[in-house]
Amino acid sequence: MNTRASLGRTRAFLTVFLKEVKENLRDRRTLTSAFLTGPLLGPLILVMLLNITLNREFDKAEKPLPVPVIGAEYAPNLIAALKVDGIVPKPPIANPEVAVRKQDADVVLRISPDYGNAWRKGEPVQVELIYDSSQRDANTAVARVSQLVETYARQQGAMRLVARGLSPGTAWPVIAAKRDQATAQARAALMFSILPYFFVLTVFMGGMYLAIDLTAGERERQSLEPLFANPVPRWKILAGKLAAICVFSAASLLISLTAFAVVGRFLPTEKLGMELDLGLNFASRVLLLMLPLIVLLAALQSLVAAFAKSYREAQTYVSLLMFVPVIPSILLSTMPIKAQAWMYAVPLLGQHLGIMQLLRGDGVEPQQLGLCLLGSLVAAALGVLVTARLYQSERLAISG
Repeated sequence: MNTRASLGRTRAFLTVFLKEVKENLRDRRTLTSAFLTGPLLGPLILVMLLNITLNREFDKAEKPLPVPVIGAEYAPNLIAALKVDGIVPKPPIANPEVAVRKQDADVVLRISPDYGNAWRKGEPVQVELIYDSSQRDANTAVARVSQLVETYARQQGAMRLVARGLSPGTAWPVIAAKRDQATAQARAALMFSILPYFFVLTVFMGGMYLAIDLTAGERERQSLEPLFANPVPRWKILAGKLAAICVFSAASLLISLTAFAVVGRFLPTEKLGMELDLGLNFASRVLLLMLPLIVLLAALQSLVAAFAKSYREAQTYVSLLMFVPVIPSILLSTMPIKAQAWMYAVPLLGQHLGIMQLLRGDGVEPQQLGLCLLGSLVAAALGVLVTARLYQSERLAISG
């Protein structure tokens, strides 16, 4: 009898699970969200934006840079030195302040008329760089011109000291030797710190429409009441539905991990002195970290959608829930803090910290992994229990 009862419970679970999976595999909206929009759009947008941005920055750093110069005739030697390093002097403009604000020029070089007299007297001379720091597109050009002017100033200062019989090192009695301990992977982690959010969002999008359809959708179609009328415990029905949502979310995450591993090869990280490893080892560990979160998000989506009376209302509620995964990313970007052990036990935050460590190449310690999995599993269990309690209510099956 016990064996038959166990088989009956398993069959009930599998029946609900297979029914939901088959029905939603025929739903174009669910398939698009789970297997195209969610997992593929993020990697494609990221690689396109980074390639376009980096290529533009490389062009500005390497190609000849046109710079309007006011008073070029006062400092011919400076202008000649700038030309050697790729600066192309352009005719002066009437109002340089307005020009940089309107982005007609990235940076304008202005040389004072008394440059020559001050230079001959051995006095410091001032060269103005006019730019708008709020224009991020101009930062590379400004930094390039500023560095060249400073390099020229140091060379001329050293030559003045030599002419007076002094060592050039006299002007710099203390030299700060910088020893950057960041690895190539650690530098890449700073640029790709948005990846944890992409992975969580992929899981969310992968199961969102399925969770809405299996609760509010069936409630609106009045198919939930006949399902509950079957002599099957409600928790088995919920387990089958949650398993279907988790399968779609996990499949979406796997597609996203594969897509990032592929597009990662097309990112010019070597030019930046960075190393990005999104291969099989990285993907398998991210999947392990995300497994309890998949269950937690499936339970939360089902719980929130169950309060809605229609499919459209459920879409509104669940879409608002989408902002929750943003919290760790915003928290860590606005308030950089040192990771503490207890943080790994906080769902979403623990996954974010773990994935960032994997990106840095540091790996996740067993204690940190255990805390991350345990904290998320406890939260997932609570979410499932609350949702199961809601499934016991007769009002859930009633539409309208």
